[in-house]
Amino acid sequence: MQLDPVILSRLQFAWVIAWHILLPAFTVGLASFVALLEGLHFATGRTVYFRLSSFWTKIFAVSFGMGVVSGVVMPFQFGANWSRFSDATANILSPLLAYEALMAFFLEAAFLSVLLFGRKLVPRWAHFFAALMVAIGTLFSSFWILAANSWMQTPAGYEIVDGRFFPKSWTEIVFNPSFPYRLTHTVVGFYVTAALVVVGVAAFYLRRGRFIAEARTMLSMTLWLLTALAPLQILLGDQQGLNTLAYQPAKLAAIEARWDTVSRAPLTLFAVPDQKAETNRYEIAVPDLGSLILTHDPNGTIRGLKDWPADQRPPVAIPFFAFRVMVGLGMVFLATVIASLWLRARGRLFDTDWFLRLCTLVSPLGFVAVLAGWVTTEVGRQPWTVYGLLRTSDSVSPSLAGGDVVVSLIGYAIVYLVMFPSGIALMARIVRAGPSEAAPEPGPIEAGRPALPVEALPVDDRTSRQDAARDP
Repeated sequence: MQLDPVILSRLQFAWVIAWHILLPAFTVGLASFVALLEGLHFATGRTVYFRLSSFWTKIFAVSFGMGVVSGVVMPFQFGANWSRFSDATANILSPLLAYEALMAFFLEAAFLSVLLFGRKLVPRWAHFFAALMVAIGTLFSSFWILAANSWMQTPAGYEIVDGRFFPKSWTEIVFNPSFPYRLTHTVVGFYVTAALVVVGVAAFYLRRGRFIAEARTMLSMTLWLLTALAPLQILLGDQQGLNTLAYQPAKLAAIEARWDTVSRAPLTLFAVPDQKAETNRYEIAVPDLGSLILTHDPNGTIRGLKDWPADQRPPVAIPFFAFRVMVGLGMVFLATVIASLWLRARGRLFDTDWFLRLCTLVSPLGFVAVLAGWVTTEVGRQPWTVYGLLRTSDSVSPSLAGGDVVVSLIGYAIVYLVMFPSGIALMARIVRAGPSEAAPEPGPIEAGRPALPVEALPVDDRTSRQDAARDP
C-alpha cells in the first residue's frame, strides 16, 4: 500500500492544530475574565472576586502550559512536512509569527508569573495590571496568528518573485480583506467558549450547594456577558459570510453545497452532498431564503461549484456539515441566554434545576463550535494553502516519505493523548477543590467553633458572608 505524504501531512497538521486550538479558545476569554475579576476586586474590595480570580488563574496557568507545549510542535511541522510552503511564504509569514512571539507570548509569560506568585509581593493595583497584561497578551497573540491565517485566505500586499512571496505593503498584508472579520468572529467565539465553561462550573456548584456566593457571581456575570456576545457572534458570522461571498466564493458554494449558479437560491437545511455526481441527496431546503441570508438580497446570485474546474473545488461534505454544526450550536447558546433572561426576570436563575443542568451540558459545546468553525474555514480553503496561488499538493516537502509521516503522526497522537487528559484531570481537580480552597478567605473560623454573628466578624469575613446572601 502506497502512503500519500500529502494526505498524511494534512492529517497530522489537523490533529495537532485541532488539539492546540482548544487552548487559546479557552485561555483568551479566561484571561479577560480574570482581568475583570481583578479589576472588580481592586475597585470594590469584595473578597468573592479575590477568591474567583485566584481560582481561575490556577486553571488558566494549566491551560497556558498545555498551550505552550502543544504549540511548540507547529514550527517543526512547517519545516519537516511543509518546507516548500515555508520557503515560498517565509518573507510574509515569518515576521507575523515572530511578532506573535515577541509581543504576545513573552508578555503573557512575564506577567503570568506576577499573577500566579505575586499576590503577596506586589500592591493590589500591580496585580490587577499584571492580569490586564496577560489578557492583552492573549489578544495580541490572536491578532498576529489570525493576520497570518487571514493572509493565506485572502492574500494581499505581496509580489511573487521566482516563486516566492515578497511584501509590498505590510498594511495590506496585515489588514487583508478577511482579517477584520476573522479576528472579531474568532475572538468573540473564544470569549463565548470560556464563558460557557465558567457557566458550567457555576451550575455544577449550585446544584451541589457548594461555594454558593462564588457560583452565583460567576453565573450571573457570565450570563450577562453571553447575553451580549451570543447575538453579536451571529451578526459577526453574517458579516464574515458576506466577506467569503466576495473573496472566496468557491468556499461559500461548498458550505452551501450549491452546484449550479442560481438567483433566489434556496437555503439548504440538510442534504447529503454527492461530489462525484455533482448533486445533493435527501435535500431539505427553504425556497429563496438562501439568497436573502447569504447576499442580503432576495434576488441575489450564488455561484455554484460547477463554475470552477473539478481540481479547484474544495471537498463539499466536510465544510457543509461542519458549518451547520457551528450554526446549530450558536442557536443553542442563544436559546440558553433567552432562558436565562426569562428565569432572571422571575428570580429563579440560581435554583431552577433544569436550567442548571442545561448550563452543565452546554459548557463544553463552545469547543465543538470552535472546531467546527475551524474545519469550515480550513477545509473550505482547499485545494490551496495560499488561496488561489499555492496549492496544498505543491506545499509539502519534496522527497517526504509517507512512512516517516506515519511515525511522526503516531508519536504526536500518543503525546497529545497523554498530555491533554492529564491536563484536563488537573483542571478538574482544581474545580473539585473549589475557589475557597484555591484562595482561603482571610481569618477563617476555626473548625468546631460556633459561627459568630456577621457584626462580630472581621471586615473581610463579614463581606464574604454578605456576598453569599446577595444576588450578584
